[in-house]
Amino acid sequence: MRISLPAAGRPTEDLLAEMRAMKSGDADWQGGKVPLYVFKAEDSVTEIGKAAFFEYFSENALGGGRAFPSVKRMEDDVVAMALGLFNAPDGGRGFMSTGGTESIVLAVQACRDWSRKQRGDAGHRGNIVASETLHPAFNKGAKLMDLDVRRAPVGPDLRMDLAAVEALIDDNTIMLVGSAPNFPYGMIDPIAALGEIATRRGLWLHVDACVGGYLAPFVRMIGRPIPDFDFVVPGVSSLSADLHKFGFCPKPASTVFYRDADKAQHHIFDADVWPNGRFVTTTIVGTRPAGGAAGAWAVLNHLGVDGFKRIATNLMRFIDDYKDGIRATPGLHIHGAPDLSIVAYGSDEFDIFRVAEVMGAKGWLPGLVQRPKGIHRMMSMFHAPVLDQYLDDMRAAIGVVRQEAPTKAKIKANY
Repeated sequence: MRISLPAAGRPTEDLLAEMRAMKSGDADWQGGKVPLYVFKAEDSVTEIGKAAFFEYFSENALGGGRAFPSVKRMEDDVVAMALGLFNAPDGGRGFMSTGGTESIVLAVQACRDWSRKQRGDAGHRGNIVASETLHPAFNKGAKLMDLDVRRAPVGPDLRMDLAAVEALIDDNTIMLVGSAPNFPYGMIDPIAALGEIATRRGLWLHVDACVGGYLAPFVRMIGRPIPDFDFVVPGVSSLSADLHKFGFCPKPASTVFYRDADKAQHHIFDADVWPNGRFVTTTIVGTRPAGGAAGAWAVLNHLGVDGFKRIATNLMRFIDDYKDGIRATPGLHIHGAPDLSIVAYGSDEFDIFRVAEVMGAKGWLPGLVQRPKGIHRMMSMFHAPVLDQYLDDMRAAIGVVRQEAPTKAKIKANY
């Protein structure tokens, strides 16, 4: 299908009106009907993030080191604050990126190049070993770099099976990965035990904290049990964490960190191959919105530790209520033992995917997990005001499904 560029321009008011009309068919994320993609803390956080982003609407973060030193300063400040938050040792280094996938791909590339240097084999094809709950972004990075990914099945409790993971390691393994938390069930992998394996076998351990990185430290500060997951574990070589998830910063904003400068140097792209001279970047993309850096800097400084602790307190209280509501509903159980904001639940008595279909007809965008089948939600404060409505609609949907003749749900788990 092709469409022609308009011969004449259209007034701003007309275009905005058409855009708003198009949005009327979108899922109601502001009303808490969407189980992921958008994250909220407090109205003031949204406003400062938006204001900061538009303050730097036209600037290009690619030019931060030359044309826009203020952007470089804000990125450096964000990274420095996060290095402390994640207990990085002296010499630790970090970089901003545009999202979790980019942070992960950059860490995989750094590990690949570091490993090849250690082996003295510039063409070595390595493999990555992790649990089956590993985010697909690692497969994306592996595909780009001609690496293999090996996934071990989880145990009966849906947690990482350490013995199964270690059994997949061979002489070509370059990276182990643990998640904090994993995306399907919301549980933090045993990072300390993985660190022991990585240290013993001389392997790079990456922690994918893209979801939980900017939430878990503050949940621990308010007195809730969070297992060690960051650079406090000696075997951790790198860590990724998304600011635009539970850092509540405007998109796009993520971070990736390295234990030392030796590993971090492999992150950087540096080429002097064209007439313009040397070209150095620390991201895969070139041009990127400076608003992402500005928004992150503003939000972190606006909230501070006290603000993040306040949000963590409110969010985790709400999630406790949510989990209590699931457990109190006959026929439902929670998958595993979620540590943070992701909760998946299912049933042995009825088709939970069919329940999701019925709820979808009421405007709830379904999030799903396929093994084992369940409804999946990654929650922020958008979801708190509609908790009772959600539980009521969920229980009504269960009632509908229980009364139906067995019907195979058409809906599929798909992100």
